[in-house]
Amino acid sequence: MAAATEQTVTRIRRSIMEGELAPGSRLQEVELAAQLGVSRTPVREALRTLSSEGLVEILPNRGARVARWSVEDLDEIYELRIMLEGRAAERAAGRMHAAETDRLTELCEQMEACARRGGTHDLLALSDLNARFHRIVIDAADSPRLATMLGSVVQVPLVMRTFSRYTPDALARSMGHHRELTAAIRAGVPEWAGSVMRSHIIAARAVLVEADPGTDGAADPEGGT
Repeated sequence: MAAATEQTVTRIRRSIMEGELAPGSRLQEVELAAQLGVSRTPVREALRTLSSEGLVEILPNRGARVARWSVEDLDEIYELRIMLEGRAAERAAGRMHAAETDRLTELCEQMEACARRGGTHDLLALSDLNARFHRIVIDAADSPRLATMLGSVVQVPLVMRTFSRYTPDALARSMGHHRELTAAIRAGVPEWAGSVMRSHIIAARAVLVEADPGTDGAADPEGGT
């Protein structure tokens, strides 16, 4: 049953991340079970897991739906990322092995190639590469509690697909942040790494707010750091 639940979580998460399930979409256990070829139990457990990640809202007596985020929600999420990922970068700078920093450099090169091409598919690939980059930093921090707290806030920017909203200058700045963060971690300077990570996320928040002022109180799902 655990394997079935894990697979169900992965499939529903992917549908949310890829925009197949838009923010606000109702998530009916019976329909999802039929679509995924599983019983309702793994679907129910999967929705609880995705709720803990901030991707799904469980509504008392009304089932579940894909989460929606107001401007206030997004601002709070980014404030938490600034604090938590800044700390993760500081810890990673004193702990990351050379092989891992080499992997960060490879990811920088791949992200820059996607940014240069700039097509829709390239920007989606860039979002995936970016998630891997940040995951390596978080894992290198070697703090399960910190990783757990970040797990509920790092998913949202991926769903928002904010790289499609970046201007060429903003995209170049983001790529530069990745390079400088890699250099800071490789040099083993926690203060430098934390400062770059915080600047990186602050810049990403600015892009999102400028692209979608949220006049209707809900964020547009078709939007990276």
